[in-house]
Amino acid sequence: GTGKGVIARLIHTQSRHKDGPFISVHCGAIPDTLIESELFGHEKGSFTGAVRRKLGKFELGSGGTLFLDEIGTINQSMQIKLLQVLQDKLFQRVGGDKDLPLEARVIAASNVDLKQLSDRGEFRTDLYYRLNVFPIEIPPLRERREDIPHLAEHFLKRLNELHIKESYGIHPSVMDGLMRYDWPGNVRELENLVERAFLLETSHLLTPESFPKEIFDHPDQGTSIPLDLALPLSEVRKLAMENVERSYLKGVLTRFHGRVNHSAEHAGMTPRQFHNLMIRYGLRKEDFKKA
Repeated sequence: GTGKGVIARLIHTQSRHKDGPFISVHCGAIPDTLIESELFGHEKGSFTGAVRRKLGKFELGSGGTLFLDEIGTINQSMQIKLLQVLQDKLFQRVGGDKDLPLEARVIAASNVDLKQLSDRGEFRTDLYYRLNVFPIEIPPLRERREDIPHLAEHFLKRLNELHIKESYGIHPSVMDGLMRYDWPGNVRELENLVERAFLLETSHLLTPESFPKEIFDHPDQGTSIPLDLALPLSEVRKLAMENVERSYLKGVLTRFHGRVNHSAEHAGMTPRQFHNLMIRYGLRKEDFKKA
C-alpha cells in the first residue's frame, strides 16, 4: 500500500521505454503451476488445456516495462528460470524451442525484505543480487507526511472526474487530522478514506463528519477537532466554532430536506443570514433534498 505500482509506472513514463507498454504482474496472485506460462507464454498443446498459443508478459512487454510485483512469492523453480532469463536476456515459451529476446525493462517489487528472505534461504541469493541492481526503498506514508496533501488532492480530483457530484476541497481541520494519523494502511488507506468521504459528503467540501472518528483521535487532544498548538487560542476557538456551525447547518438542512426558509426559522436566523453561512461552508440546498 505504499505506492510501489505508482513508482514503477512513474519510472516507465520518464524513461526511453515510455512509448512501449507497461505490463504489471502480481506474482502472488498467480498459482505456481501457471506462473511460467503467464510470464513466458506457451505453445499450443504444451500441456492439458493449452488449446492455442499464448504470448507471455515478457513478450507482450517488449519495448516497454514489465513490473513484477511481490516477486518474493515465486517458488524456487521459477526463481531459477527467471534468473536464467535475466542473465541471458533470452526466454522460451512453455513447450517451445525458439529463443525469444528479452526486450523489456524489468522492475521487481516486494513488500518484504528480500535480503532477509535470501539470508534465510527462502529466496535465491543469486537472483536477489541480480534484481538488486538499482534498489529503491519506498518508506511508509507516516514517514513522508509531506506527500499526504498532494495525494489527498490527487484522489479528490480523480473522484471528481469519475462522478457527477463535485467536491472542491478539503477542510483544514480534516487535513490536519490526516497529517497526524499514523496510516497503518499507507497510501491505499488514504485513497479509500478520501473516496468514502467523497461519497458521504453532502457539501462541496470534505468535512470531519465524513471521516472516521479515529482519524481525529490523538493523544494530545480531547475533542474531534484537531488542535494545532502553534496557533493562538483565538484561532483555535475560531476553528472550533466553524466546525460546530457547519455540523449544525448540515443537521438542520438534513432535517428540513434543504428548505432554507424552514431551516433558517428553526435556527432563529433570517433566510439571508442562513444562506450566507451556507455559502461560507460550501453547502447547497440541492444536496439535502430527498426525492
